[in-house]
Amino acid sequence: MSETVIDRIRTQLNQVMDPELRLPITQIGMVGDITVDDAGDASVQIKLTVEACPMRSRILDDVTAATVRAEGVRTAQVSLDVMSPEERAVLKEQLTGGESGRVNRFASPDSLTRVYAVASGKGGVGKSTVTVNLACALAELGLKVGVIDADVHGFSIPGLLGITAKPTRLDEMILPPVAYRVKTISIGMFVDGNQAVAWRGPMLHRAVEQFLTDVHFGDLDVLLLDLPPGTGDIAISVAQLLPGSELLVVTTPQAAAANVAERAGALSTQTDQKVAGVIENMGPLRLPDGTVMDLFGSGGGQIVADRLSASLETDVPLLGSVPLDPTLRQAGDDGAPVVLSSPDSPAGSALRQVAAALASRGRGLSGKSLPLSF
Repeated sequence: MSETVIDRIRTQLNQVMDPELRLPITQIGMVGDITVDDAGDASVQIKLTVEACPMRSRILDDVTAATVRAEGVRTAQVSLDVMSPEERAVLKEQLTGGESGRVNRFASPDSLTRVYAVASGKGGVGKSTVTVNLACALAELGLKVGVIDADVHGFSIPGLLGITAKPTRLDEMILPPVAYRVKTISIGMFVDGNQAVAWRGPMLHRAVEQFLTDVHFGDLDVLLLDLPPGTGDIAISVAQLLPGSELLVVTTPQAAAANVAERAGALSTQTDQKVAGVIENMGPLRLPDGTVMDLFGSGGGQIVADRLSASLETDVPLLGSVPLDPTLRQAGDDGAPVVLSSPDSPAGSALRQVAAALASRGRGLSGKSLPLSF
């Protein structure tokens, strides 16, 4: 009888996902010994990747709940152990596909991940807020999504996603925290409190490079990078490190902001990047009495899209206009993205429409050169 019950327990444990790797714990060597006595009292050994695993409580709860769901189990006692160095080595080889050294898989010609660098000409246009909400909306649509907070000096992504956990280190490999099904990495996860990061160009380049090589995102459908404003070191580094990346240009409706945002998109002519589209943030605000207030003017997003279309000689669409919405600001302060916490709000609805447009582009090798020889 015990063998049959153990089989049922393993079947249930197949449904338990590691919170960081997003893989079944039975597939990555986390399940150890399982025993069940005649009374139906089960004991399950779980091997954590590292001793200080920040998700240990969640794993404990998930495994306990899954075990007691198995037919024939009355109670479940789950013990937490740690993988041996040899077991960790096997796991790392499984995750990397046997590749050794630091590899930027998103730069590979056969990568199917769509990479979007979210850019703006100036600060204060809500670029990080747009990045976070697009990521969560895309994940809600069923895509596997990652976010890199490339704004090293002005990082804000962890707060907008409510992330307080530190990344888990698997030797030299870094496992990014997951919030709202989005894998996220930021330099803010490695500094104490609100400590400033005072780095110059080479260190900034190295930080972005390490995010791309040392952080294990796994197989992603979409990777979003929140760039710092302007056309400086990091924007250039991202173009070099991710030659297949596309730009999403964020602007406000104000004409002055549109002029600056145009320069962020025009950088693509020097970096050989495509501009996927323009997103207007802080658009017209609809008041309770039905009137509309153009606090920052109107039309800036379309102006940027039209100018970039002309200068780049290709269609650069205005993907959407996100209205001023107090709900959006409150959601950011709460670390609960508005596309999830208030999806039907004016801002939430607009951002979900932009995400749906990006999701419809899908994955594929269209437009990429394949390593074929005849």
